[in-house]
Amino acid sequence: MPPDPIRRIGHLKTVDDFRAHVKTLGIDLPCDDAILTAPDSPLARSYRFGAFTIGNRFAIQPMEGWDGETDGNPSERVFRRWRNFGKSGARLIWGGEAIAVRPEGRANPNQLYAADHTRTGLGRLREELLKAHKAHTGAADDLFTGLQLTHSGRFCRPNDKVRMEPKIVYHHPILDRKFNIDPALPVLTDGEIRSIVEDYHRAARMACELGYHFVDVKHCHGYLGHEFLSATTRPGPYGGPFENRTRFLREIVEGIRATAPDLLIGVRLSAFDFVSFRPDPARSEGRKLGPGIPDDHTGCLPYRYAFGVDQTRPTRPDLTETFRFLDLLQDLDIRLLNLSAGSPYYTPHIQRPAYYPPSDGYQPPEDPLAGVARQIEIVSRIKKRYPDFLIVGSAYSYLQDYLPHVAQQVVRDGKADFIGLGRMVLSYPDLPHDVLTKGTLNIRKVCRTFSDCTTAPRNGLISGCFPLDAFYKRSPEGTRLREIKKAIQTE
Repeated sequence: MPPDPIRRIGHLKTVDDFRAHVKTLGIDLPCDDAILTAPDSPLARSYRFGAFTIGNRFAIQPMEGWDGETDGNPSERVFRRWRNFGKSGARLIWGGEAIAVRPEGRANPNQLYAADHTRTGLGRLREELLKAHKAHTGAADDLFTGLQLTHSGRFCRPNDKVRMEPKIVYHHPILDRKFNIDPALPVLTDGEIRSIVEDYHRAARMACELGYHFVDVKHCHGYLGHEFLSATTRPGPYGGPFENRTRFLREIVEGIRATAPDLLIGVRLSAFDFVSFRPDPARSEGRKLGPGIPDDHTGCLPYRYAFGVDQTRPTRPDLTETFRFLDLLQDLDIRLLNLSAGSPYYTPHIQRPAYYPPSDGYQPPEDPLAGVARQIEIVSRIKKRYPDFLIVGSAYSYLQDYLPHVAQQVVRDGKADFIGLGRMVLSYPDLPHDVLTKGTLNIRKVCRTFSDCTTAPRNGLISGCFPLDAFYKRSPEGTRLREIKKAIQTE
């Protein structure tokens, strides 16, 4: 269990209880008194983006379920997830799924990837989404859909769900040790990088031909695009100065504009990062995790190995280069921005705050509400500086019963344009619809951040909400996951 004095959200029975608890933490979280329905709710407002009107302020975040076919095509489980996205009532589908641009760039051997033989399946995903959305809400003309394009870089596992086959931009003094990366492993050559850039061009052109409105060029969570932004020690045209570290993005954008000029481009960005964390060995026992503490970085200061971090105190954000990157997006006429933080592999507490850690994580080193507030505050600063950007905020699932109360005021106050939902949609796909039409939540379906959707793939299984979704709970993988967790608890 997490160390005291962390209180579970489910123990806070009223909005006043929630506000009082937030006050004791010394953090700021805006919070409305009641859940409002359409048309009065700020979350029901449409958003005009260019020639397109997006019907409300809920966004579905891109996810990968570790459950596609090994040839890169969607499986029935993937179609089910996308139909749930459609039923949700959210009018912005940000990327939908993390689609690898080449098979060896996958984060797991069941991740979808873009290729000629997967074209029909990737197109059918959109068709199933639209069909479910229209059946559930009555229309789909104000639904804005994208496809997230990615290469997993350091975290590639294309042939085995556990064994990594990393493709790195540079050798990282801490992450190499943490993830057992051979110091002799060659980094990606400039020629290999240019080949990957061309893969993005081909995948984006396919997405455009299949009817997606935009592609997300992923730059978050420690994957390849994100790693380029911290490649200060890499020599040559893709490392060192900021201009070189952003060449990967610029070349991708240039090629997309040349081959699919009608396709819009977005970026999901880890706006800040920290040095990696690990369980405190003094407070761990066997596989029972202690609270997170920073990995030893005393020999790595100034810390040049993360993007958006204070190099002298790398557990603090520094948005200097983040703003510079966003200035570049402006120059490239990119206005679609989805903001996250850190990485699920080495800083999960700042990326997706949770009460219960995944099996390879650590107990929260702070009240998870502090992590939620941190992201909301930084997104607000960015929105204020870049008012013309369409900005999606993240980290809302941990708010649980009070998610709509906080989300309403965030949007009303202009701190973000859209509320991004990830894990919450796995357990409760119709939350947006319930909020806007009923003004209530089905508390039996609210995600309690058990982290099973992460623990399962960390142990070679598919991802899903095993505690609350009967489809996964009753599956063979659900049985196996319960056995794994029981073994961890008894060690």
